[in-house]
Amino acid sequence: MTNNKTHFGFTEVPLHEKSDRVADVFRSVANKYDLMNDVMSMGMHRLWKRFTIAQSGVRVGQRVLDIAGGTGDLTREFSKIVGSSGQVILADINEKMLAQGRERLIDQGIVGNVCFVQADAEKLPFPDNYFDCITIAFGLRNVTDKGAALRSMYRVLKPGGKVMVLEFSKPILPLLNTIYDKYSFHVIPALGEWICQDRASYQYLVESIRMHPDQEQLKSLMEISGCEDVKYHNLSAGIVALHIGMKY
Repeated sequence: MTNNKTHFGFTEVPLHEKSDRVADVFRSVANKYDLMNDVMSMGMHRLWKRFTIAQSGVRVGQRVLDIAGGTGDLTREFSKIVGSSGQVILADINEKMLAQGRERLIDQGIVGNVCFVQADAEKLPFPDNYFDCITIAFGLRNVTDKGAALRSMYRVLKPGGKVMVLEFSKPILPLLNTIYDKYSFHVIPALGEWICQDRASYQYLVESIRMHPDQEQLKSLMEISGCEDVKYHNLSAGIVALHIGMKY
């Protein structure tokens, strides 16, 4: 990419346009976001998020940031863990996704220790060394400058804390990679058209997965951004990977 261009799926666009285009995608899909996640992943996204929670090591009284938290799956579980003496902030750059998350969590009785903040992952509006754990699940690939977002996360993370990136990645089995490609490019956009009447947004989401760094590339990017002792876990044979970086 040139200095003033970036990827929007497979399309090359001016840097300043990407965030608006991504925002339009998520405004379009917000109302059916949870349903589509269940359908597209055949419910597996719940297991991937459960694994993330288990690996977080979050405890009572801690402060957690859930970036690109969407409709609040991780926020809900972290809220239960940190209790009344802790805090969870659900942050999302998209006002419609944030509203969906707030409404859904209030309906589920998740109140008191959860705050909602509209925020850009590249410029997080929080003090240095503030959070015990930071998660971003299926959101980093939509960020214009991933390095800037990771540096911002590292800045607001406390020493001893974890940055956790749950994201689609590259399957490690060649046969699975072929099947996954066919499913992604033929089935997912068709599901988007059927369920959301929006094929284009899901075509972008599939393309954005292919343009996202693979496991080793993301590990290196996290290290360059300041994270230490970076490790990753391949889930579902690498269809998804959970990267964990520390701050010492």
